[in-house]
Amino acid sequence: MKKNIHPNYRPVVFKDLSSDFAFLTRSTVETKETIKWEDGKEYPLYKIEISSASHPFYTGEQKIIDSAGRVDKFRKKYANLNLKKKEA
Repeated sequence: MKKNIHPNYRPVVFKDLSSDFAFLTRSTVETKETIKWEDGKEYPLYKIEISSASHPFYTGEQKIIDSAGRVDKFRKKYANLNLKKKEA
């Protein structure tokens, strides 16, 4: 392999800012900050806004949209408009 063309693949801590959840994995992401991890070593820190700990799909706090009710509301709203056009 050629030297100096590959990104630096190393352990990085990803920290979810909304839930204070952090995990250690390997990545090539560039960071400026570091954090001391549970094993006592210092790792690069990459802050993220959402992860599996805070995403509504994974936490079970997902909102269910009533699409059938929305369709009925739309039809009611524009049914009168269609009748007025036919009468004119």
